[in-house]
Order: sequence, then structure tokens, then C-alpha cells
Amino acid sequence: MNNQPYQPQFQPMSQPGQPQQHPFAQPYQQQQGYQPQNQHAQQAYQPQQPQHANAQPYQQQAQAAAPSAPQRQMNLNHGGHEFFDMHEILSGMINVLDQFMIFRGFVKDQELLGILDRQYNFILSQYNLTAECFATGQKPHQETGTYMMQQPTNVAFGIKPSQPKKPNQSLADVKDAGISGHMLGLIKSTASLLAMASPEITNPVVRRVVASQIQNYVEMAFEIFLFQNKHAYYQVPQLKQNDMQSMLGSYVPAPGQPQMPAPNSFSRYQ
Repeated sequence: MNNQPYQPQFQPMSQPGQPQQHPFAQPYQQQQGYQPQNQHAQQAYQPQQPQHANAQPYQQQAQAAAPSAPQRQMNLNHGGHEFFDMHEILSGMINVLDQFMIFRGFVKDQELLGILDRQYNFILSQYNLTAECFATGQKPHQETGTYMMQQPTNVAFGIKPSQPKKPNQSLADVKDAGISGHMLGLIKSTASLLAMASPEITNPVVRRVVASQIQNYVEMAFEIFLFQNKHAYYQVPQLKQNDMQSMLGSYVPAPGQPQMPAPNSFSRYQ
């Protein structure tokens, strides 16, 4: 037995700037077959990735999908508040379309069914135009449409005796009166939303597309009202004749051109 004291074997320390390695470990680069890229390498390392025969390099795909600078600038021509308003408008239009689709299964009156189908198709076409111009920031591929009613605009005034209204107790209680009331509420609320949101839209194309639809929703709401009024679902009371005459004469046109003050004429009061 060797009685000499144990002397551990130490590997010499690496020079400054060189990493220390385990004595039995191969460098990671040699294990992976990695070819270092340095000033003496004749060809840079290029990892080989399997590609489909018809596949294009990622860089070419990204360049083809990326919009040009003018188009990207046009797409971003939106204010922050406008984004929220437009999302509310488009979501509201989808809500109207989805509700009309559900209502169609309950409608019994053929006249109301024709109104529902006609308005659904018109709203769907205007929704597509609105979504298109909002996404591109440019004029849509076609002009916004004009909704035209097909029935006369005669309004029946006065109150007729009717049963008091109450919530439905089951789906069997769903009638054309309630369906037309829901339709009218959706259309009127959308008209109000378009009127409030359009002044907040900074993109000129989107603003005109949204603003041009307000009169169409007003027209569609009036069409539903006429159907309800015809069937006494929506009755219109009137004031007494003397009261109407008094209120009709409460306003008169301006008697002439007003005298406007000169610019900055009130500066002495400031």
C-alpha cells in the first residue's frame, strides 16, 4: 500500500476570458456538430429546415403580406375614441342582425315578415360596407344605399281601448306586437348610436359612411312604427285642437338678418 499522502489532481485554470470546462466534457459545439462562425470561416453556418416544395421563404411571405407605407398610414388614420365607437357600432349592427334572425321564427304576419326580411338584407349590406371602410380606411367598393319604404305613410291618431300589457309568461305568448316592438327598439337605438358616434370619427371616409346611414335607420324605424300603428300596437294620442293651435303658433321666423357684433368687440370686458 502506498503510504504517500493523497494529492488531488487539479486542472490548470483557464486563461482570462476563456470558459472553464469539465475534463471529460466535450465542447457543446463539437457534440452538436456546430461550425463556428468566425473570421476564418469560408461560409457562414446556415441551418437547414425542411420546406414544402411550393413553400416560399418566410421573408418573402412577410413582405408580400405587409402593406405598403401609404396604405399602412391610411389604415392607421383613426383616433383612439373612434376605435371604441366603431367597435360599438359594428357590434350593434351584428346584434340587430342576430336578433332579426331569431325574430323571424316567431313572426306570423306576412307584412311584418316582409319588413323584417327587407330591413335585414339592407342592414347586412350596410354592415359589410362599414366594416370594409373601417378596416381599410378607404372608400368602400360601392356607395351606401338608401332604404325605401313600400307602404303608405298614413298615421292613425287617437287612443282605442286595448288590453293592458304584461310580460310574457312563456314562448307561447310571443306575438307580432311584441316582435315589432323589439324591432323598433333595436332600430331606434342604432339610429341614436350612429348620430352620437359619427361626430367623434376622425377618418373622413368612415365618418361619411356612418353618418349617411342615420337617415336609413330613421326610415326603417318609421316603417315599423307604421305597421304597429296600423294594427293599434303603437297608438298616437293627440292634444286638444285649441292646445295644438296655441303651440303651433309659439314660434315665428326671424324678421330679417340679425346684426352680428364686430369681431373682438367684447375685449374691453375681459
